[in-house]
Amino acid sequence: MRLLQNRGFEQKGRAWQSGSTYYWGKEKQMEDTMARYGKKAQDTVEEAMHKFKRGELKSGKSEKKVTNPKQAVAIGLSEAREKGAKVPKPAHK
Repeated sequence: MRLLQNRGFEQKGRAWQSGSTYYWGKEKQMEDTMARYGKKAQDTVEEAMHKFKRGELKSGKSEKKVTNPKQAVAIGLSEAREKGAKVPKPAHK
């Protein structure tokens, strides 16, 4: 609740108001929204996608050209982890 008040929201009955917009029953949902990725991670992924679009992104030891944009994002996130950026752990199946 304090988090919402600090972000400029006021409680109006059971709703939250920010400016002229009302939010009903979203208190928990709005409090839980935090950035998962840091700015450094965004920059690294952006750089990887730029290389991918130019056809310069290579994968692993084989140095094959990356052809899938999802793979390009995964490579960018992996490089960001190596640099110490704020990135969640990779999902394991």
